[in-house]
Amino acid sequence: MTRYATIISSGAYLPEIERPNTAMEEKFGEVIGKFQKSSGISTRFYAPDDWATSDLAVEAGKRAIQKAGLKPEDIDMIILGTDSPDYITPATSVVVQYKLGATNAGTFDVGCACASFPTGLNLAAGLISSNPNLKYILVIGAYMMHKLSDWENDVMSFFYGDGAGAAIVTASDKPGFVSSAFAADGSYHKHWGIYSGGTYEPATVDSINEGRTKVRLVTPFPPEVNHEGWPARMRELAKNGNFKLSDVDLVIYTQVRLNSIKLVQETLGLPIEKAHWVMDRFGYTGSACLPMAFDDAWNQGKVKSGDLVCFVGSGVGYNQAGSAFIMP
Repeated sequence: MTRYATIISSGAYLPEIERPNTAMEEKFGEVIGKFQKSSGISTRFYAPDDWATSDLAVEAGKRAIQKAGLKPEDIDMIILGTDSPDYITPATSVVVQYKLGATNAGTFDVGCACASFPTGLNLAAGLISSNPNLKYILVIGAYMMHKLSDWENDVMSFFYGDGAGAAIVTASDKPGFVSSAFAADGSYHKHWGIYSGGTYEPATVDSINEGRTKVRLVTPFPPEVNHEGWPARMRELAKNGNFKLSDVDLVIYTQVRLNSIKLVQETLGLPIEKAHWVMDRFGYTGSACLPMAFDDAWNQGKVKSGDLVCFVGSGVGYNQAGSAFIMP
């Protein structure tokens, strides 16, 4: 019997400390209104100061596990995508495994920013289809970039909201996973990131004082990275999965600019109703934004049995990834 991989549940967690645009306007002025117009973001939420990214991931994981009717001990593997880890090492996924009580799970981290969740889904599908000993894989995207930013003084903190989302991938006798797509262009690796604290420049008193251990936008990405990259990934998913773009029922993109989603849907000839977005209510939640949007769409009844759902993520570096699934 052919062994397929399918998504059986989702979960998300949004922390409670809100920082709306009105509060940011007092600090940064009218530029916040311009950002809101192009992005659609009106607010964002922060985790408490004593929380780490793993705490957000655990909360989303709990919700996905409960929705699937499982227990933490049922999980065989945890794949965690984040670019705001608890530590440089060890992996944040092992911390999540411990805090979640998933005592039978192996773990690993995926670190390609907003491309992490579709990458994680693709990895989970491959592991499920080729390893009969694996039954349930928990894929999580988590983000706490506000804590790694100068959120009180850097206007780019407009985009940083905390949160986590998760999905459980399991084995099935019916097709679920359809296709994947990947792309990268490392020539952009110095555009946006945290550039001190690793082996390139270990943290020093000077690098801390000069802000290089905080996330910084150095050079803006050209709009084409997403406006051309997302349609390219969607077309690759369709080609690799032997389906037509018109067959797609729902697309979840990186939740950074609503105008980008509208433009890409128009480019692909897909109605905007086939996309879903949450950045207006949640803010930009980076590595977590795709699973959080997916969970929100599912909760709203926009994800139904038999639907063809596509995920397209684009993260700094840059990495891009796509994943397509038929819902059970």
